[in-house]
Amino acid sequence: MDRWKREINIVMAWLLPALLLSYFVGHLTHMLLLITLGLLIKQTMAVNDLEKWLSRGAFRDYRDRKGIWGDIYYHLWKIKKTDKKRKKKLSRMIDQFRNSTDALPDAAVVLGEYAEIEWINKAAREVLGLKKSDKGQRIPNLIRAPKFIEYLKSQDYRQKICISSPVNDSLILQISIVPYGAGLRLLVAQDVTQIKNMERMRTDFVANVSHELRTPLTVLKGYLETLQDMDDLPASYARSFESMSAQTVRMQNLIDDLLLLARLETKPKQTECINMHDLLGQICKESDLLEKDERRIELNITADANLIGDAQELQSAFTNLLVNALKYSPSTSPVKVGWHQKQDGSAYLEVEDFGEGIPAAEIPRITERFYRADAKRNHKVIGTGLGLAIVKHVLVRHDAKLEIDSQLGKGSRFRCVFTAKRIC
Repeated sequence: MDRWKREINIVMAWLLPALLLSYFVGHLTHMLLLITLGLLIKQTMAVNDLEKWLSRGAFRDYRDRKGIWGDIYYHLWKIKKTDKKRKKKLSRMIDQFRNSTDALPDAAVVLGEYAEIEWINKAAREVLGLKKSDKGQRIPNLIRAPKFIEYLKSQDYRQKICISSPVNDSLILQISIVPYGAGLRLLVAQDVTQIKNMERMRTDFVANVSHELRTPLTVLKGYLETLQDMDDLPASYARSFESMSAQTVRMQNLIDDLLLLARLETKPKQTECINMHDLLGQICKESDLLEKDERRIELNITADANLIGDAQELQSAFTNLLVNALKYSPSTSPVKVGWHQKQDGSAYLEVEDFGEGIPAAEIPRITERFYRADAKRNHKVIGTGLGLAIVKHVLVRHDAKLEIDSQLGKGSRFRCVFTAKRIC
């Protein structure tokens, strides 16, 4: 308030002499107009000085300014000084971020709304072959792998993809994209060459060992069958041979499942339109024949939708689910199999039993290889522990997911959900 009083006093200092002078000589209006014009010229010159001061950066000396203009200069200087400190702090933070991301072993690229490169780190320059001068370029023009371009266009970044490095074909990169901010996306490329090589070695080892075991196992099984067919075989020998034969069959099933898993990991994907009505009818009929005198399977098909995929793989997965439901439920209880379609176009296969159920804590692990739920059973269930692992691999190859609902003592429901793009 004091600064405004000071400005009013300055105006009064101009106005009072004009009033006194006009009292003696007249022309009051002209006197007031002249004073107003003088004040206007003064303020215009002050505004011009302010513009020049701001154009120089607003950091020159302002203390020679008087009155209200001195206060204006001071506040503008203070704002500019605060803004400069904020910019310095932000610049330090950006430098720290760049230094930390440059130290990351994984390649990182910030993409704009149109997939143009906003920023890259050191690893991205090394494994993706990008340069600092590529800023502003669209990344599909620089990384031309068809799989990567399709992944970028799909806008579905829930899954990750693997491609060869553009600068070194021996490197395998796992690409993931995370959207953030207003149209920005962070691309991360991780070198998984060693992991993929280890997975390939494991797959080859399992496949080779399983294949080599089949020949001696077949010979052993043949000799056991010959011994069992002998006449006058002592009862103790007969029981021993029967137990050995059962274990041979179990080993044969285990080898078959291991070979199937190995093929699923290396076999090229096949796509054909599969008649689900015929496929499920065949699976249920074959499974029902295993139940001796009981006919427990109830098939309910409410959708005309068919499925694009590999018939042999899907038959193996669906059969495993159905056989598990039959094994882990009482021989007198039904097993329901259904094929239904949702409003969004997706479809699902559902297998429901009314058996012992699965503990909630073990549901996330039952698709692991050789893992078997530790439930209290009245009878021992024979199996390889690979059935649900096979189901999981088949569904992954068909862009599907497995949903499991189970309650102890009430039964389990397994649902294979296929996306709309898999429906034909």
